[in-house]
Amino acid sequence: MKLPAPRSLLVLLASTLSWSVALSQTPATPVAAPAVAPAKVDASAPIAKKDTGGFLKRHEGFLERGKAGPVGLLFLGDSITDGWSKAPQIYESYFGKYQPANFGIGGDTTQNVIWRIENGELDGIRPKVTVLMLGTNNTGTHTAAEILAADTKIVKSIRSKIPETKVLILAIFPRGPRKNRDGTMDSGEQKMAIIREVNAGLAKLDDGKNVRYLDIGPKFLGADGKIPDSIMPDQLHPNVAGYQIWADAMKPLLTEMLK
Repeated sequence: MKLPAPRSLLVLLASTLSWSVALSQTPATPVAAPAVAPAKVDASAPIAKKDTGGFLKRHEGFLERGKAGPVGLLFLGDSITDGWSKAPQIYESYFGKYQPANFGIGGDTTQNVIWRIENGELDGIRPKVTVLMLGTNNTGTHTAAEILAADTKIVKSIRSKIPETKVLILAIFPRGPRKNRDGTMDSGEQKMAIIREVNAGLAKLDDGKNVRYLDIGPKFLGADGKIPDSIMPDQLHPNVAGYQIWADAMKPLLTEMLK
């Protein structure tokens, strides 16, 4: 067998070595890490809302209202509670004599209200009654059991911080079809199923004395079982007519509790 000439052999070895070095220096194709779903937020955890500063500004305003005192009747909740500002004459007529304070913030979830409580909003005030209605903003992210546990924690926190106050728990109000942020339509049926289950649990917190439960949801429904636009134009937030219904429906029990 004829062997390669020495010069040819050297060229072959050099080419092989260069190819090996180039191969070793070629970056490996990166392997994509498996997608990790974001951790679910605990509905019972104290969490401040991340916004442009409006949440903390409102919170600070509530702290100042508490210091200014006195507070004989406290409303605690989300935008539906905050919305009493749309019906100031009704608010003043029905609640003005009780030295009311409205601690409702639009968009608040149970965890936001828990944070507010743990950061001083109930400190130094002594309302005879605290009206709580909260949970609808959790229905897209939490189960009924999780929302109920969070609302129960809030009730216990109120009673612990202000033992002399009575708590009036309102059933979460009904809601109807609404557009999602992406433009798709949400029938509201799944959220209403959660709301009904939460309300059933809230009713069990009524001890007949210090904690009472009131469901005025049916008052917002028409004969067809749907929410009239004349009461809740966006199928979630009451207008002035809706707040009038709320005030009238709550008056008998609230008056009794304020004695």
